[in-house]
Amino acid sequence: MTGRFDFLIRSQKDMVDAVKEFGFVPLFRNSVAGFSIEEHCDERCWFADGEGVWEWKGPVIRRSGCAYGKFFEKKAAFVSCEWFAQLANYRRDGYDFDARFEDGLASYKDRDLYELVAGNAPIISRELKRLGDYRKGARGGFDVSMGRLQEQGYVVISDFVYSRDRYGRRCGWGLAEYSTPEKALGGAFCAGVYAQSPRESYERIFEHLCGLFPDTDRETLRSFLK
Repeated sequence: MTGRFDFLIRSQKDMVDAVKEFGFVPLFRNSVAGFSIEEHCDERCWFADGEGVWEWKGPVIRRSGCAYGKFFEKKAAFVSCEWFAQLANYRRDGYDFDARFEDGLASYKDRDLYELVAGNAPIISRELKRLGDYRKGARGGFDVSMGRLQEQGYVVISDFVYSRDRYGRRCGWGLAEYSTPEKALGGAFCAGVYAQSPRESYERIFEHLCGLFPDTDRETLRSFLK
C-alpha cells in the first residue's frame, strides 16, 4: 500500500489492512471517485459464491477495532478507532448526547432510540426494534433516527450476527449489532473524542483526505465530510 488510497481487496485481511493503513474506508461508491471498497475489490469477492466482502464486515470490525456505520453521504464506511474519535468530535460539535438534547439540537425520537442503544448495547437490530416497539409499523422513524445517530457519531455498528441452521451453519444475512462508540471502542475513543476542538478535528481529517486524494478537488472532499 502507499500513502494514496490505492489497494486491491481479495481477502478479509486486505480489508483489515486497508482500514489500518488509510483510516477511512467507505464500502460503496460515493462522490469521491475511487474512495470505496466497491471500486477496489476483486469482483469475485463482491458477491461471492462463498465468503466475500459482505461476510467479512463483522470480522473486519473485530480484527481492526474500527467503527462501522453510515458516516458519509448516508452510506456505510469503516473508520479506524483513532480517526473515528476525530470524526465523532467534529460531528458532535463538542456535545455529548444529553447536552445536545438539552440544548434542543436532538429530537425526542432520536433521544429515545439513543437511550435504548446506550442502555442495552451491544444489541442486534431485531431486538432493538422489539424493545422500542418499532416493528410492524407500531412506531416509525427507526431508520431515519438510526442514520442520524450514526452520522453524528453517537452510534456505531459493532458487529454482524448471523442465524444458524440446525447443523450450526451460518445462514441468511447478518443482523447489525448496535452500540455506542464509548462501549464498542473503549478507552482509546473516550480519551480522544473531546481532546481538541471540533474545528481542529475537522482540519486533521480534511488534511488526511487531501493526502489520500491529492488530485481531487478540495471542495469535493469538503462536501464529502459534511
